[in-house]
Amino acid sequence: MTFFKFNGAPKRWRNFCLLSGALALLPFDLLAGPKPVMVHYMPWFVAAPFGGAWGWHWTMNHFNPGSTNANGQREIASWYYPQIGPYDSNDPAVLEYQTLLMKLAGVDGVIVDWYGMDNYVDYGVNNQRTLSLFNWTRRAGLKFCLCYEDATIKNEINGGFIAGSEAIVHAQQTMLYMETNFFDDPSYLRLREHPVLLNFGPRFFTVSSNWSSIFSVLNASNAPAFFTEDEKLDAGWGAFDWPPMALSRTNGGVLAISQLNAYLAQFEQKATGWPAYISSAFPRFHDVYGRAAAEPSLGKLDDDNGATFQSTLRRAITNTSAIVQIVTWNDYGEGTVIEPTAEYGHRDLGVLQDLRGKYLSPGYAGTTNDFSLALRLYNARRCYSGNAVASAEMDRIFSEAVAGNLANAKLKLSKLETLSPAGLMSVTNSHINVPGATN
Repeated sequence: MTFFKFNGAPKRWRNFCLLSGALALLPFDLLAGPKPVMVHYMPWFVAAPFGGAWGWHWTMNHFNPGSTNANGQREIASWYYPQIGPYDSNDPAVLEYQTLLMKLAGVDGVIVDWYGMDNYVDYGVNNQRTLSLFNWTRRAGLKFCLCYEDATIKNEINGGFIAGSEAIVHAQQTMLYMETNFFDDPSYLRLREHPVLLNFGPRFFTVSSNWSSIFSVLNASNAPAFFTEDEKLDAGWGAFDWPPMALSRTNGGVLAISQLNAYLAQFEQKATGWPAYISSAFPRFHDVYGRAAAEPSLGKLDDDNGATFQSTLRRAITNTSAIVQIVTWNDYGEGTVIEPTAEYGHRDLGVLQDLRGKYLSPGYAGTTNDFSLALRLYNARRCYSGNAVASAEMDRIFSEAVAGNLANAKLKLSKLETLSPAGLMSVTNSHINVPGATN
C-alpha cells in the first residue's frame, strides 16, 4: 500500500474532495493521497513458551496462564483470547503474523506505546520488543511512530533511578535516542516533513515550555509533529482523542453512546483551530482491572455487535483529521482489541477493509478470506521450526504476500503444507518447486 507524505499544508483547510458521492472537508495536504490508518500497538507481552516466564500483562499478578480451561485456553488477564493464544511480543513468528494481518487489513502502520529505552522495570524489555516489531514493519512496508509515556520520568524519579533535577536532561537524552533509532528511519511516519510523536498525557511535563526545552536538542528537521491526549499544548501541533471512560462514572460505569458522540463532537470542534489532529476509532472498552484486583475498573463501552467500531472508524476516516488511530491492536487488559480473537475472529479487520475501500482507496480489493494466510503461515512457522529450507520458503511467501501477490503466496504455502517436516529433510536445494507459481 502506498503511503503519501504530507507536505506544505496551510493551517486553514479550504479544500474539498469527493468521498462516495458526498462532499467532505479534508485538509489540503491529504489530497495527495489517503490519510494514514495507524493501529496503536502494545509491545509489552512476555510469554513463558518463548520468553521463559509469563509477564505481568498476561498475569496482572492474579491470573495463571500455565493453567488451561476445558477448551484448552490459558488463563490470562483479559476477557478476550488471542486467535494464536497468549504470545510473546519478541517472537518473530508472532510479529510476522501480526504485520501480515495489518497489511492484509489495509493498515498503513503502527503507533507503539513506548516507555523509553532505560533499563528500569520493564521499560528496556518493551523497547527491545519495539525494535523487534519495527524490523517486521519495515519488511511489511508499514509505517511506524511512537506514543511516548512521559509518566515514566516520574516513575524513575520516584524509584530513585534518576534525580528530579535531571528530568529535562534525561528527557532530552530520550529524544536523541528517538532521533537516532527512529526519527531518521525512512519508514518513520512524517506529517509535513516532521516525525509524528504522540504523548499519552502529558502526565509529568505538563508545562509547554518543558517540551520546547526537551525538543531543542533535536535537528530542526526532526522537530516533531507533536500530539497530546485531548488537549493541544502550545509546543504541539494538536491532540488525539481516546475512549473517554471517565464519563462512564456518571452512568453507572457504562459509557453511553450519547456521551461518546458528544465527546467526539466536542473534540472535533476544538480541533478546528489546530494545525492538525488525530482521530481515534475503537471497538469497545472492557477492562479486566477490577477482575484482576490490579486497580478499579475504568468502566465499559459496549461493542454493540460491531456498531461501535463501525461508527467511530467511519467518523475518523471521513472527518478532517490528518491521521486515523485505531485504539488498539492488542491492549488485552482494556479490551480495545481488533487483532483476531476467539470471540470476534476477523470481524473488526473486515470492517477496516470495507471502510478503507469505500472512503480511502477506491478499488481496494482486500477481503476477509485473505486473513487465513497469516494464520496458516504462523502455523507453518511452528511446524517447520528449525528447517532451513522451509524457513527460506516461508520468507518468500511473506514477501509475496506483503507485495500483494496473494495468489502466488497461497500456492507456495499450500505446497509447503503438503510436505512433512521429515520430507523436507530430503530437499537439498533452497527452493521448493511449486507448479503454477512464479519464482
